[in-house]
Amino acid sequence: MEEREYIKTGSQVYWRTLFIIFLGSMAAFGAEYCVQPIIPVIAGSFGLNAVQGSLAVSLGLVGMSVAMLFIAGLAPRFDRKLATAAGLIGAAILTILIGLSGSFEVILGMRLVQGLLLAAFPSLIIAYINEEFEPFNVGTVIGIYISGTTVGGLFGRLVVSAVTDLASWRLGLIAIGILYLAVGIAFYLLLPRPRYRRQRPQGGLQLGRTFRTALQDKRLLWIYLVAFLIMGSFVAVFNFISYVLLAPPYSLSQTVVGLLFVVYLFGTFSSTYMGRLSDKQGNGRVLILGLLIMLTGGLITLLQPLLFKFIGLAVFTFGMLGSHSVACGWVGKLNKGDKAQSSSMYMFFYYAGASSLGTLGGVFLEGYGWSGVIGMVAAAVSICLLVVARLEPAVKQHLLWHH
Repeated sequence: MEEREYIKTGSQVYWRTLFIIFLGSMAAFGAEYCVQPIIPVIAGSFGLNAVQGSLAVSLGLVGMSVAMLFIAGLAPRFDRKLATAAGLIGAAILTILIGLSGSFEVILGMRLVQGLLLAAFPSLIIAYINEEFEPFNVGTVIGIYISGTTVGGLFGRLVVSAVTDLASWRLGLIAIGILYLAVGIAFYLLLPRPRYRRQRPQGGLQLGRTFRTALQDKRLLWIYLVAFLIMGSFVAVFNFISYVLLAPPYSLSQTVVGLLFVVYLFGTFSSTYMGRLSDKQGNGRVLILGLLIMLTGGLITLLQPLLFKFIGLAVFTFGMLGSHSVACGWVGKLNKGDKAQSSSMYMFFYYAGASSLGTLGGVFLEGYGWSGVIGMVAAAVSICLLVVARLEPAVKQHLLWHH
């Protein structure tokens, strides 16, 4: 077997790499979701309804999901470091331009391109983690990466919401875009060059063969379905909770609504904790636990008092981001080929669910109120539980691959 050179756990390079991956994930997911808490404000300024306003988030996610298809085929050819850094820098520039745009149609176009650029980051950085870090520690590192996505999502939403109240949503996007640009440049300068030497493919792209290979493992297909449903549910909840909280009887300010995204910190803990737990206990069992927590949190948000809305969102976020960490790590463990290809396919389904269910939730909101949104989410999570309960015994031998 070929000798592999990994980043040594606990070394100075190890900690530096963890830190810059954490920062990069903050910028990537902050840029992708910074418009989410101000959907009602953007919709109001352009005279749009809830479903139309949600397109400001969904188009970015459509861009990410479409790009994932091509990244799955192109992944073996990509320089992990260059592609991820370029995506961060390009997305930051577009965040600034969105804040300057006076046309909602142009904003949607830029969000689509922004999603295309950002798509390189999640799939390739997960591949980088699988290739560069020691196998027994991959679950922990992926958990730290996902915790960076939660902190980035929280920080971006807080900054944009606060500046929206103080000045305007446009200035909020410009300010956060400048910060993300600085992070993107630092990411390129500080991330270690990959040590793992991949054999680059010869000939054409052969995307058809790539997709067939990535989709022929039924175990992975079931996990891709879980990714589709949990992320779609997550985006639907956070796309439309702002409408509930800005309206009577709560009538909260935009800044306070932004502060509610502090629940992302619960996901920061759960993604790392459950990722580490999956390395010890097995992904299937830990994923079922995460899904049950997610379902419980969603149902709690149906209670009227504002405190229960917050508690429900916290529990829901804890369960979802923990589940994502476990499912994402599971894909890397089961796939013995190019890690970026399976990661890209996972992320394709992940963001396809976000863009479709994230908008469909608006239909349920307008037709049935908040209970309609949660009803859709409960159905999606219940399907996930059935899938994982059936899948887990079939792959039990793979869960102990690292022992």
